[in-house]
Amino acid sequence: MHAAHSVGRVVAVQRYPVKSMAVDPLQSADLRWHGLHGDRRFAFLKTNDRSRFPWLTGRDVPDLLRYRARYDAPENPRASALAIRSPDGVDYDVADPRLAAELAALAGEPVQLVQVGRGIYDTAEISVITTTTAARLGAAHGTPIDIRRFRANIVVEPADPQIWDRDWLGGMLSFGDAALAPRIHADFPIDRCAMITLDPDRADKDVSVMRTVARNFQNQVGIYAATQQPGLIEPGMPVYWRAG
Repeated sequence: MHAAHSVGRVVAVQRYPVKSMAVDPLQSADLRWHGLHGDRRFAFLKTNDRSRFPWLTGRDVPDLLRYRARYDAPENPRASALAIRSPDGVDYDVADPRLAAELAALAGEPVQLVQVGRGIYDTAEISVITTTTAARLGAAHGTPIDIRRFRANIVVEPADPQIWDRDWLGGMLSFGDAALAPRIHADFPIDRCAMITLDPDRADKDVSVMRTVARNFQNQVGIYAATQQPGLIEPGMPVYWRAG
């Protein structure tokens, strides 16, 4: 067994209660076997779409990124109501039919709400990105790229500015100093789609971001991971890594 060593600290933990809607930043994240508790548990389904990816996303309606979802009881999302605030400042319950009607009008087709307890993920349950990855992206792009475009669950600041998330692939990341610290296995890089072209605040589209990622990073930014030990993760926690 390889020894773990300190590699940095957590700077942000965040979830996305509704697929493609805005981030919900957290002061404490409950890491469970199926990702962060409450992450991507809801989505809007394009009712007539029979494809393998029927979800309504920012690729269909860019302004979906400007809808903000918040659990009324953030520490207990399973039992909590989920409030949605539209870009126009209108508040809805996530199941309010007026919200579905509004999104259907934007999409130009009928949609319906879906809830999945295990989460509605494209590929894997947990995503990690480092601040040094953001630095590499900015250097390649010629101007800073907002790291929020990549919608990661855990953002880590490495102690070594030359290290980035891809250096941890195949190893274990643990968070904090508890005897049973939450732990994930760093599995594989994340293939990126057109979602990264959308500004997280304004939903403006900038295709040059995708060109930079495709040209300089093989269209992969950040890493996917799987839970090995559940527990609470908080900003400021030390991060440890060990091989294999």
